[in-house]
Amino acid sequence: MASTDKASKNIKLAFIINLVFSIGEFIGGFLINSVAIMSDAIHDLGDALALGLSWFLQKFSNKKPDHNFTFGYNRFSLLGALINATILIIGSVYIFTQAIPLLFEPEHSNAQGMIWFAIFGVLLNGFAAFRLHKGKSVNEGVLSWHLLEDVLGWIAVLVVGIVLLFKDIHILDPILSIAIALFILVNVFRNLVKTMKILLGAVPDGIDIDEVKQKIEGIEEVISVQNLYVWSIDGEDNAMNLHLIVEEMNLKDSTIVKQKVKEVTSKLDIKHSTIELESKKYN
Repeated sequence: MASTDKASKNIKLAFIINLVFSIGEFIGGFLINSVAIMSDAIHDLGDALALGLSWFLQKFSNKKPDHNFTFGYNRFSLLGALINATILIIGSVYIFTQAIPLLFEPEHSNAQGMIWFAIFGVLLNGFAAFRLHKGKSVNEGVLSWHLLEDVLGWIAVLVVGIVLLFKDIHILDPILSIAIALFILVNVFRNLVKTMKILLGAVPDGIDIDEVKQKIEGIEEVISVQNLYVWSIDGEDNAMNLHLIVEEMNLKDSTIVKQKVKEVTSKLDIKHSTIELESKKYN
């Protein structure tokens, strides 16, 4: 619960920073006549709305299990990750639509204004991205790419602004914007695949199901593993369900076997497990 509370606080901080800064971008972009900053303001506002939704879903995921969601509400944070990945993809496509025409008709803007906005953008979004990147939840991982995209975007604006102080090479702005959008799309796609795998009940990354089966069958009292299911609940906590054929034994011995199974799977982050034993005599 402590990690989910921390995730909620990190997302709340990122939401506030993004919302306030996007409003400032709209005002500043208009004043310095920067299409790049105005476009980024629209993108940042979309990020802020996505972050607000994620903050709500992350807090909602902290609710305790009840008769409606017996596993708890942890997966609601995954819903936030899925929505944010979708919004980020749409935002990147929007960047393409804005940047590609500027390759052919670059526009002049106030270089000094771009530099100052870029410095604030890098500092604020960089701080928020750092906080989210340290988080362990899938939702924080996806959101960190939102803010990393903004940091890289502002670095691009900073570079372009410095260059424009000395030379009128305005085409650098759309070129960098397209490169950043491509970079972000690749990484967001990876996070989207990870989220979908969790939602579809895939075996968590880093777990070799055959190796786990061999370890369990290596327990002296276990004859064979009939069924073994391992899946992730929310990208952090895993669940396991298995059916074992064992030697005929009493209740005390069966409890010992279950404890041994938990010991050999202790490194798999199993928070919920169901272990069914079936005696060889009745098999």
